[in-house]
Amino acid sequence: MAFNFGAPSGTSGTAAATAAPAVGFGGFGTTSTTAGSAFSFSAPANTGTTGLFGGTQNKGFGFGTGFGTTTGSSTGLGTGLGTGLGFGGFNTQQQQQQTTLGGLFSQPTQAPTQSNQLINTASALSAPTLLGDERDAILAKWNQLQAFWGTGKGYFNNNIPPVEFTQENPFCRFKAVGYSCMPNNKDEDGLVVLVFNKKETDIRSQQQQLVESLHKVLGGNQTLTVNVEGIKTLPDDQTEVVIYVVERSPNGTSRRVPATTLYAHFEQTNIKTQLQQLGVTLSMTRTELSPAQIKQLLQNPPAGVDPIIWEQAKVDNPDSEKLIPVPMVGFKELLRRLKVQDQMTKQHQTRLDIISEDISELQKNQTTTMAKIAQYKRKLMDLSHRTLQVLIKQEIQRKSGYAIQADEEQLRVQLDTIQCELNAPTQFKGRLNELMSQIRMQNHFGAVKSEERYYIDADLLREIKQHLKQQQEGLSHLISIIKDDLEDIKLVEHGLNETIHIRVLADSRLKILNMNRGEQKKAH
Repeated sequence: MAFNFGAPSGTSGTAAATAAPAVGFGGFGTTSTTAGSAFSFSAPANTGTTGLFGGTQNKGFGFGTGFGTTTGSSTGLGTGLGTGLGFGGFNTQQQQQQTTLGGLFSQPTQAPTQSNQLINTASALSAPTLLGDERDAILAKWNQLQAFWGTGKGYFNNNIPPVEFTQENPFCRFKAVGYSCMPNNKDEDGLVVLVFNKKETDIRSQQQQLVESLHKVLGGNQTLTVNVEGIKTLPDDQTEVVIYVVERSPNGTSRRVPATTLYAHFEQTNIKTQLQQLGVTLSMTRTELSPAQIKQLLQNPPAGVDPIIWEQAKVDNPDSEKLIPVPMVGFKELLRRLKVQDQMTKQHQTRLDIISEDISELQKNQTTTMAKIAQYKRKLMDLSHRTLQVLIKQEIQRKSGYAIQADEEQLRVQLDTIQCELNAPTQFKGRLNELMSQIRMQNHFGAVKSEERYYIDADLLREIKQHLKQQQEGLSHLISIIKDDLEDIKLVEHGLNETIHIRVLADSRLKILNMNRGEQKKAH
């Protein structure tokens, strides 16, 4: 479901519900070319009220060709969140500007019809008089439930037809307001979007046949050239193809056909039928809106959207220069926008992956290039030394057998003087030795500092201290236990020693007694 809040006429930019089944690209070139004579870029045929505000019924938002379609396979809003609004059909021709920016927003003749419809809707929801008893209250609740859901018919009077509840009615609960990008292309760019119910691979594989078939649809005029600006994948196996037509004049100049003119030609009944046979489900212009048109859109809330919510949506617009609020009615529209967002997310992720691969490749190339540059520098230095050695030998060979000239003698004297100054202990040689020793010391200190540059985090150091403290406490407790055990062992040893001493004394006493008894017996 797209943003089909209006009921565009038969020449709108929506896909016809009775469109002929799409044929494969193998059928390109078999379409009829009877519309060639009707195509004129200087005076396009007026095929009725076409364009963005070109509907004949004021049912609210009314983005006939640009914002929606009556078929479930169309996309509406161009490609949704990613590629911006497909505000199709702003025809800037004089005969189509007489309706003050479209009839959907300024058709006073439809005001009585809308008023009657609103009264009938209110009667069906509050006070139906169909049965004349308490069942009318139940019928009113049923009508309210249908109105909240956005489907069904509300019967309220025997003499008046029932009210048709759609999702555009003000009482429908399943609606919200989102934001979509506005195109920034001009009418002179001539960009027209054609949505095909085919996969991107099929379109790209037979792009040349597609261009030839579109050229035949334009009448096969040799002064016209069809060009493809871009091809993009859409959800539900659909593909968006952006084209423009270049017209060459006999004097050799060329210009792009305006988008509104090309779109008006595509919206002719016979041309539209040929496009449907090629698999086109939706066509729209990709042109920017003028400030007056944007103001007209924002000042009139869409059908079924509360003015307060619409005003709040305008206030919450994150970027009023690039985004425009659009209503979302029903779960199908929410699902469609979700699919479009997922599709654009995949495309962005694919592009990021490609960029990441390019960056990795560039980094590898940079590393290789830096290594080659360093290698070439070393090679250049080596060649420079070799060249210098060759020049020295050549100069020596050239000067062999000649006496030393005056300038050479001066150079020799200067070199000897410099050598003597360098070799003097108190002059440059001593300073050089001192500098060399300082450099060695700095290198040594730097090496020591580089080894000590590591540090421990404060939290980690606190944990280490806590662990060591616990280890110390454990060792102290173990030492105390060992001391107690040693004291017990000493007591046991002492007790054992005392027992042995007592036994020895007892044994000695017994021996003495036995000896005394023996002596007494001998005496008797």
